[in-house]
Amino acid sequence: MRITPALAVAAALLSLTACGGGGTTGSGATTGTSGKSIILITPNPVGTNSFLQLSVKGAEAAAKEIGASFKLYESKDPTSIAQNVDAAVRAKPTVVVGVSFSFDDVFTTVPKQHPRQQFLQVDSCAKDQAPNLACVSFKEHEAAYLAGVEAGLLTKSGKIGVVAALDTPFIHRWIEPFFAGAASVKQDVTGTPLYVGGNNPFSDPARAKSQAQTLTDRGADIALAAASAGNQGVFEAAAATGAKAFGVDVNQCGQSAGNVIDNVLKHVDVAESAAIKEIVSGRTGGVKVYGLAEGGVGVNALEPDVASSGCTVAGSPDVIAKVKQVRDDIVAGKVTVADPLQG
Repeated sequence: MRITPALAVAAALLSLTACGGGGTTGSGATTGTSGKSIILITPNPVGTNSFLQLSVKGAEAAAKEIGASFKLYESKDPTSIAQNVDAAVRAKPTVVVGVSFSFDDVFTTVPKQHPRQQFLQVDSCAKDQAPNLACVSFKEHEAAYLAGVEAGLLTKSGKIGVVAALDTPFIHRWIEPFFAGAASVKQDVTGTPLYVGGNNPFSDPARAKSQAQTLTDRGADIALAAASAGNQGVFEAAAATGAKAFGVDVNQCGQSAGNVIDNVLKHVDVAESAAIKEIVSGRTGGVKVYGLAEGGVGVNALEPDVASSGCTVAGSPDVIAKVKQVRDDIVAGKVTVADPLQG
């Protein structure tokens, strides 16, 4: 998923291509009354990707609140990301929003080339950050640790796993902390990560299902699904084998009733909307990080509506009590969750 050095060549050729490149607006385009405008660029088609759906929700909410127009440019690969960024800059909106680490390279250069244009990167931040680039990121590892605590308390086989989209430092934020949380309450638990990979790692339910089946074949009775739109495949494998699963980003318990314990939540829409509104009001640049203390990440076990969430953890009040205790300890600094991205 990371943009290759060849992207620089592609970007240099953009002046020879038609404006818009691989971007699409479609139903994602709305008009505003304030004269402000927002363009959101995704690294992949939104489709059933819950994380990208949250990013659209956040941008649309901000646009509605400030009376701005909104356009969605959906990319499909690094080249179309570069084309869409070029098209967005040409359109001169109030703010250009890029989602995920897939924008790390292009946002290292483009904001510096266009200092009067404001940019926002959600869920990552380009190195050597320009003054006109604001960033919003999350401490996913803290929420993954809490999910691990649940897994450690609920596993019967003592074997758990993760089906992740790619083997990258960023995605390991869902892996090692999940295993560490489980080990904190069940010392002899073992964890195995498997990766979807392939040409479409974030949108391949079939490959995700196959990897989940491999985990259950090895004795794992709980698997964390960290494969974006591929998560449904993990849920299907869990349902077929009597195992349980965890979802990510949003409440996915309803996608496989009775088979999903909980979810590693990330309130992307809320943080993104707040960042957009700050940029529009003139507060630009900087980095904001949302963890458990800021309410930016969590699990459904901590939500007030857990009883109606459809998540099986709702039937385990002792597990919920333990998760609350660990959450409080993390916020108070009594428990420190190692961040694989920093390691």
